[in-house]
Amino acid sequence: MIEKNIEVNLAEAGARPIAKLVQIASQYQSRVSIRQNSKTVNAKSIMGMMTLGLSLGQSLDLEIEGEDEKDAMFSIEQYLLGK
Repeated sequence: MIEKNIEVNLAEAGARPIAKLVQIASQYQSRVSIRQNSKTVNAKSIMGMMTLGLSLGQSLDLEIEGEDEKDAMFSIEQYLLGK
C-alpha cells in the first residue's frame, strides 16, 4: 500500500476534472481511495468523487493498494499536480 498527500494544482474545477480523475483511476487494478479530512471515497466512483470535488489548493490523501499501485500513484499524482 502506498499513501501520499497531494495538493491539487488543476486550473479547471467542476465535473470535467473529476471525470478525468475517475477515468485515470479506473485504468488500474489497484484499489484507489481518496481522503479529505474525515471523508474517504473510492476514486473510481464518479458519485463518490463528486462529493469531494476538486479545486485548486485542495489537500487530498491518496491511498492505493494493489499490484499496479506504483503506476497508479504516478499517473494520478501527475494529473492532480497539473503535469
